[in-house]
Amino acid sequence: MLFSLSSYGKEELTGLFSARVSKINVEGGLVRVRAQFDNVRYLNKKDKVSFWDVHHPLIRCTAYVVGKSNDYFTIRVPDYKSCLRGVTMSLGRYLQFYSQDLANNIAMGRELVDILLKKRLAIQGKVSRNQKDLDSYTEKVNAINERYKLLREKLESEWREELGLIEDDRLVSLRNFKDLQMRLDELDLKLQKYKIEDENLVTDRWSLDPRLFYKK
Repeated sequence: MLFSLSSYGKEELTGLFSARVSKINVEGGLVRVRAQFDNVRYLNKKDKVSFWDVHHPLIRCTAYVVGKSNDYFTIRVPDYKSCLRGVTMSLGRYLQFYSQDLANNIAMGRELVDILLKKRLAIQGKVSRNQKDLDSYTEKVNAINERYKLLREKLESEWREELGLIEDDRLVSLRNFKDLQMRLDELDLKLQKYKIEDENLVTDRWSLDPRLFYKK
């Protein structure tokens, strides 16, 4: 489908991205493009996208995502021949895309990240408290040794019992610490997995003259 930008609603920045055409199947109306931005992970199969030539942004085509990998995704253009009348497509062609589905998916991702950050903050607090407890055990042992220094023979049995109790507590705290640290590491992995960049466009440093740099 070919349509004019004037009939299109307000766009969100998170739904805008660029990509280059890497393969075209004219008979099937399929176009594979290479997209190198981190948030492409939020673009899913069956998501709707519109795309246009960077030199003619007012004329756009509609397509649907039918496959994707880490750096590539394939779209099906329902009315491929009609689309070609307004958007030039060829291998290596630089196109810009917009997907409201992508913007919606990223918004949900932000909510998930917020939840993960809150969980991480809570566990980090517990880790800090447990770390403080672990750090204090050396001082506790030294205090007990000094306390029973003059009465070691007479109170040896009591001294050993006290140290044993402290060691039991230390082992419990250590187990708790390791469990919390493992959960913290898992949350860090999820935060990395769902990390969202502020902008999909990157600066193309193709020239020695920085005045000729542009975002794509």
